[in-house]
Amino acid sequence: MGSYHFFAIMSRMKYINRWSLMNNTRLENISEHSLTVAIIAHALCVINNKKLGGSVNPERAAAIAMFHDCTEIITGDLPTPIKYSSKTLRKAYADIEQEASQQLLSTLPEYMREEYESLIVPEEEDPHLLRLVKAADKLSALIKCIEEEQMGNNEFKTAKYESMKFLQKLGLEEVDIFMKDFLPSYLLSLDEQHISL
Repeated sequence: MGSYHFFAIMSRMKYINRWSLMNNTRLENISEHSLTVAIIAHALCVINNKKLGGSVNPERAAAIAMFHDCTEIITGDLPTPIKYSSKTLRKAYADIEQEASQQLLSTLPEYMREEYESLIVPEEEDPHLLRLVKAADKLSALIKCIEEEQMGNNEFKTAKYESMKFLQKLGLEEVDIFMKDFLPSYLLSLDEQHISL
């Protein structure tokens, strides 16, 4: 019988649904959301390095993104309007997330904890990398809103507007490039994307 439960617990991300207060045409769990964020975070870093002359680590950004919501296995997904509705709630939730992080890390053997703590609670020497991961998180939310809108669901109209506003406020050139070059494809059908199988 195994002594360490970390990876079995991580596999439970697929049971935590996002957007719990919204009428969804298709549910999205934090496991698939985290993969989307990892893919986009990696892309934003590549854009930074190849197009803007930067030097951020795409693999590290992707790894941080994979774990960025893992504490929700314990806390659940608290809807954004509630989480940020007051300073008191924001502080309380941050404390709960910190406690959840430590609980998760305690399910690893000692020799692995430092490595995973740097992913779950990143204190990044490169703050720009963490900004790109946050931008990827918001881009994922925007894409979810676009997909719901494409299905005729107007429930996500405000969330789409708020996501766009947040992304514009970040003022990241990588985000602008991603939105110009890649976001329009999310409005197209598979046939329109010209995939030849």
